[in-house]
Amino acid sequence: MRTQGYSVSLAALLLPVAANAYEFNENLSIGGLLAPTMQCQSLSDAAGARDTCRAGTPLQVELSFRPTARDEVFVKLGFAAGNALNGYSPFALSPWAADLNDDLKDINGRGRDHLLNAWYSHRFEFGDTNQLTASVGIIDSTDYLDENAYANDEFMQFQNAALTNGPSVFLPSYDLGAAAQWDAGPLSVRAVLMDVGENDDGHDYRFYGVQAGYTVDSAFGSGTYRLVVAGTSQDFLDASAVRFEQRTGVLLSFDQAFGEVVGGWVRFGWQTDDAAVDYAALYSGGLDIRGSAWGRADDNIGLGYALLDGGNLNIETSQVAEAYYRLQLGESFGLTGDLQYLRDDYKGGGGPSGWIYGVRLTVEY
Repeated sequence: MRTQGYSVSLAALLLPVAANAYEFNENLSIGGLLAPTMQCQSLSDAAGARDTCRAGTPLQVELSFRPTARDEVFVKLGFAAGNALNGYSPFALSPWAADLNDDLKDINGRGRDHLLNAWYSHRFEFGDTNQLTASVGIIDSTDYLDENAYANDEFMQFQNAALTNGPSVFLPSYDLGAAAQWDAGPLSVRAVLMDVGENDDGHDYRFYGVQAGYTVDSAFGSGTYRLVVAGTSQDFLDASAVRFEQRTGVLLSFDQAFGEVVGGWVRFGWQTDDAAVDYAALYSGGLDIRGSAWGRADDNIGLGYALLDGGNLNIETSQVAEAYYRLQLGESFGLTGDLQYLRDDYKGGGGPSGWIYGVRLTVEY
């Protein structure tokens, strides 16, 4: 994900990484990241799954061309070796929300591999603090919707899909669309429209989403409070696989600094269950603790928990708890030790539970 707007500024302050894209000149730059990762799982009551370790190594390359100060052409390519535990884990939620090997083939049924983003944007300025940026091309809705300073980056922060975005609101990635970003001082509005090639039911569909955010600077520190409303066209099968229905959801995503060391975040989300959905509601939150408390200013600890109420399929509830320590090594390297506990309870009784241990090295260039 390529986050933008106020949350980027806050995240840059809270999780500083000095590595920058290589600039050929003032108009052209190239950057990206490499994130070799190992995950191991220890399971209980997981029929058909076993304890195992799996690796995954995503590589992303970003190219930015800025012909003027207000225009940008941006392209992002994704490559990966392996899938880590995605596909081997028995849990409904992915242990790592990164784009891995299987995710980068025939993206959205378009017959396209590896090309994640390709868009053009233009910024309109109306005074010093009021601007509108319009983008069109192959976009990612999570670049604009459900931002969060502490829980929005699967390469630097939490790995589990329940903590990087809100699974109770459907947010597609890497397809044709347009986005608008309006920033007026502390107020921000994002709007996204997309035409997505294929869902899990084999149908193309339309997506729309709007986010309103407000940033507050108080005695505690900076915080941003967001409301997201998103929906789709009537192209998703219901739980009986007979009718096609819409998907509609609402999400609250808040982050707040409490001084220079501690920050907190919450996400609450709900979606309709006219279409078949694994989850009807999400309640999640956590803490971020800066390493300045122990003399390592660029390090941080993340603690997160999510409770998800099941939708109209087999899951009654899911729980995810995750803790990580990120060790910043110089300007470009970050080493993260990650621990997850996951539990799925099925409506018919039973369900898997277990621990996932991971080590992630992130190299930015």
